[in-house]
Amino acid sequence: MTGNRSARLHHFSAAGLAALALLAAGASAQNWPAFRGPAASGIGEGDGVPQSWKVDEQVNIRWKTPIPGLAHSSPIVWGDRVFVTTAVHLAGDASIRTGLYGDVDSAVDPGEISWRVLALDRATGGVVWDRETAKGAPAVSRHIKATHANSTPVTDGKLVVAFFGTPGLLVAYDFAGERKWQRELGPIDSGWFFDPSYQWGHASSPILVEGKVILQVDRAKDSFLAAFDVADGKELWRAARPEIPSWGTPNVIAGPEGLEVVTHGSRGIRGYDLASGRELWSLKPTSEITATTPVVAHGLIYTSDGYRPTQPVYAIRPGGRGDISLAEGATSNERIAWSHPKGGTYIPTPIVVGDLYYTLNNNGTLTCYDAKTGEQLFRERVGDGQHAFSASPVASGGRLYLASEEGDVFVVAVGREYKALEASSLPESIMATPAISGDLLLVRTQKHLWGIGRNAPAPADPAPTEGAASGGG
Repeated sequence: MTGNRSARLHHFSAAGLAALALLAAGASAQNWPAFRGPAASGIGEGDGVPQSWKVDEQVNIRWKTPIPGLAHSSPIVWGDRVFVTTAVHLAGDASIRTGLYGDVDSAVDPGEISWRVLALDRATGGVVWDRETAKGAPAVSRHIKATHANSTPVTDGKLVVAFFGTPGLLVAYDFAGERKWQRELGPIDSGWFFDPSYQWGHASSPILVEGKVILQVDRAKDSFLAAFDVADGKELWRAARPEIPSWGTPNVIAGPEGLEVVTHGSRGIRGYDLASGRELWSLKPTSEITATTPVVAHGLIYTSDGYRPTQPVYAIRPGGRGDISLAEGATSNERIAWSHPKGGTYIPTPIVVGDLYYTLNNNGTLTCYDAKTGEQLFRERVGDGQHAFSASPVASGGRLYLASEEGDVFVVAVGREYKALEASSLPESIMATPAISGDLLLVRTQKHLWGIGRNAPAPADPAPTEGAASGGG
């Protein structure tokens, strides 16, 4: 990268840089306020997270808390509180089908569902409060590998904002569990582009920046990106999107003229003005099914697509206007720092650690690139080749944590060469991306939330605190 080009990359507004600094830092290293943590980076501060653990011997297992229902949403953390969402099937237990397969089937869920938000004590795992947000029969179906609570909540340290796509409800609670506001957007019908009768469920998570809750809703028709005031839920703007269903969470980057909301969709990657919702730029091609979140590092936006046959990897400079797509045969231009036409990954969101960019495929193929040049440094299979991966990588202390659907968590050293370190197991499948809060690794399995921390065994199943089972809100 030339000096002039580097200078352009860092010519951001002071306000934009300050806002992103707040996103990236949070109030403390203990906070993990959204999907994949601050700015969706996936990186926890410090070196406190253990490299391995043993469930049977309670080695590095601080607590284990049962979570009712079925959900793939990730835990978030602020201060001494952990928040999770779930969908409880009142007619009986629901299930998912894990593994490496390509079925497009929808699950049939008879009876009513209770959509809930829970607050837990970070130190003990005890449930502080449990609020029913909505209840009713699902208006849309989910994929057999998905749930009715896929979207991760977000917090600014004052309010917790959750979105449930099946009832289409955006809702905010304060830290005491009082419902402050809600917005009813109607059921979100997201399914197979080829045959919309196969419904798969919404998965994009809300993000929060400069007092705005940003929500990406790509569905069978009338897709949109919208901003809501975090204080009262008032809709501030809505941008119509020419999109078919997609499942990735948006992100924010500082551009030369202000903050840009970046979305990854099936008909293009797009940048929007945060203040107004105006579309600024777009990039094609992308896969017909997109599920990963854009990652921001080194003044670039990194994306990865894994649905065949279109599987590009892009490193994009903000500040573009109009169509910034590459000319035929090109791998870079004024707005694309580097790219690869093949090699993108499908479900897990990539991660940038230092100068290294990692993508993880569903089949466990881990690829490492030089984040600034795009040079591929290695491509290796994690585990024995029989594991499936839906959770996105997270990192702490120079280590990558890769959680498989089978419940095994593989730890790989950050570096320009592949080095496997450890593999530890939990006794249930893992679909949700783990969270990192200081020295604590929070892993959501199918029926529990686990607090994993060094040498601090605790009772396996903490009793709920007073008022934990209270409903409503």
